Amino acid sequence: MRHLIFSLAVLAALPAHAAEPARWQPRAIQSFDIQLNDPSSAAAIPHVEVVELDHDTAPGILQAVKARGAKLVCYINAGAWESYRTDKEAFPKEVLGDVYDGYPEERWLDIRQINKLAPIMRARMDQCVAKGFDAVDPDNINGYSNETGFPITSEDQLAYNRWLMKEAHARGLAIALKNAPEFAETLAAEGYDMAVTESCFADGFCEQFRPFIAAGKPVLDLEYIDEGMSLDDFCDDAKKLGIRAALKRSSSSIDDYRAT
Repeated sequence: MRHLIFSLAVLAALPAHAAEPARWQPRAIQSFDIQLNDPSSAAAIPHVEVVELDHDTAPGILQAVKARGAKLVCYINAGAWESYRTDKEAFPKEVLGDVYDGYPEERWLDIRQINKLAPIMRARMDQCVAKGFDAVDPDNINGYSNETGFPITSEDQLAYNRWLMKEAHARGLAIALKNAPEFAETLAAEGYDMAVTESCFADGFCEQFRPFIAAGKPVLDLEYIDEGMSLDDFCDDAKKLGIRAALKRSSSSIDDYRAT
């Protein structure tokens, strides 16, 4: 009995794991906008419920948009290095892979080396929190299916995507699954809070995001005018699936914004 009492006392003295902080739980989103090019001012952003902006967006613009009651989603590039970022020198050379096809200023990252990427991605998420964002959208989290220069497997990719979710939730940030439809069922069940897709109607993979919709988690999609899409090409299908979609140019110009 004394041994049992001692064991219970030791267990009671162990620190409990800290609970995740409260975070935004996105549900039925009726209107949104995504602008990854720096907007000139808050006036360039429509009055919508949810706005996604780059993590380097000026704080004044973010504060003005948030003051309208909008939720803010923080864009970070989690899978590729960018030559124009202020933290570009923080990336060890050994994690930089092949040039991202079509984006000569970007190089794929070796996401297997989470320990080397962790300080950088944590710092970016901390920046998102400090600027008042409610969620994070980590882009390029499907490198394993691209020519990265590294032998990345789908298991490696899933491990990194799960790590990103853990880090976001630990900071009180909701997290979006960016494209990567093959992971939708798994990650919707494990805790990803929403999904953000590009050209899912043009490329025919929207149906794979049904697990998010079935769980009451929103799916936001961008279709692009300069890829030949028009509202007539996807509006009816988006409404049937329960996906909120918008039509823009890939330059994210506000003048081209059209929502379903």
